Amino acid sequence: MFNNCYGCCLKQLFIFVLAKLTKQILNLLILKKKILNILKYTAFTLLGVTLFWLVYRDQDFTRIFKTLKDDVDYKWVVLALFLGLLSHISRTLRWKIALEPLNEKPKTSNTFITVMAGYFMNLLLPRMGEFVRCGLLSKYEKIPFPKLFGTVITERIVDVIMLFVLLLMTSILEMDKLIEFGSQNPEVVSKIQALLKSPILWIALIIGIAGLYFYLRMINKKEGENKIIKIFKDFWLGIKSILSMKRYKAYIAHTLFIWIMYFSMLYSMFFSLDFTKHLSPAAGLTTFTMTSFSMVAPVQGGIGAWHFMAEKALSLYGVDSADGKIFALLAHSSTNIFVIIIGAICLIILPVINRSYNPKFKVKTENS
Repeated sequence: MFNNCYGCCLKQLFIFVLAKLTKQILNLLILKKKILNILKYTAFTLLGVTLFWLVYRDQDFTRIFKTLKDDVDYKWVVLALFLGLLSHISRTLRWKIALEPLNEKPKTSNTFITVMAGYFMNLLLPRMGEFVRCGLLSKYEKIPFPKLFGTVITERIVDVIMLFVLLLMTSILEMDKLIEFGSQNPEVVSKIQALLKSPILWIALIIGIAGLYFYLRMINKKEGENKIIKIFKDFWLGIKSILSMKRYKAYIAHTLFIWIMYFSMLYSMFFSLDFTKHLSPAAGLTTFTMTSFSMVAPVQGGIGAWHFMAEKALSLYGVDSADGKIFALLAHSSTNIFVIIIGAICLIILPVINRSYNPKFKVKTENS
C-alpha cells in the first residue's frame, strides 16, 4: 500500500513538473515571438529610413523647404486629398458588399472608421492595418474575425490583379519608357526578376495553396468541428464570398472607381508644381504604376521606396532629379499626413459612437 501511494505521488509530481516545464517553454516561445516581432518591425523601420536617406542624402533641403513653402499651389493638393478620401469611402462600401453574402451588415460609419484605422496602422507597422481593421470591426459589430479577414484577403487579391492591369496598360501605352527605366536601373529589374524566378517563392505558394485545399476538404468530411476548424471555415467563407455576391457589378464598379481615384489623386498633384504641371496623363500613368509597385516593399507607407520610384519615373519625362524628389516628398508626405490625422480621429471616436450600440439588437430588429 505504501509503495502504491509512493508511486502515485511520484506520478503526480512528474505531471506537475512536466506541466510547469511546458508552461515555461510556451512562455519562452511567446516571449521569443514578441522579441522577433519587435526586431522585425524595427528592421522594417530602419530599412525605410535608410531608403529615404539614400534618396535625399545629397539634396539641398533649404531649396526643398522654400519650394514647399512658396512654389506649391496647394489647392491641387487639397483636391488630391479629397479624391483620396473618395477612394477610402468607396473601399468602405466595397467591403460592405463583400460581407453581404455572409449575412453581415455592419454600419457604414464603423466600416469607414476601421478602414481608416487600418491605413493609419500601416504607417506605423507594415501589413498590420489589415489585422487592425478586421479586429476593430469584429469587436464593435460582433462579426467573426476570420470571416472579415477572408474578405480582406480577397480584396488584396483583387488589388494585385488591378496592379498587373495597370502594368499591362503602361506596357501598351508607354513601353519605350519602361524599357528606358530598365536600362537606367538594371539592379532594380534584376531584383524583380530574381524574385519572380525564385523557386522557393513558387514552391511555398503551391504548397500553401495545396495544403489549404486538402485541409479544407478534410475538415468538410468531419461531422464535428472544433474551434480551429470553425476558424478555418469562417476564413474560407470570407475568401469565397466574392463568388456568391449578388451585387458583383457594384463591387467591380467600386474597384475601378478606387483605382481611378488613386490615379487622379497622383495626377492632380502634378498641377501643384511648375516643373510637373505640363506632364501628360501618360506620364501620370507611368509614375502611378511604378509607385504602386513600390508599396510592396515591407516598409511603413512605402517610405523611401515610393520616393525612389517617383523620382525615377518622372526623370523619364525630363523632370530634373532634384525636382522629382521634391514632388515625391510633397505627394507622399501630404497624403500620409492626411491619413494620420483622419486615422487618429477615427480611432478616438470609434469607442465613443459605439457606447450604446448593440449589433445583435440591430440584427433582431431587421429580422422582425
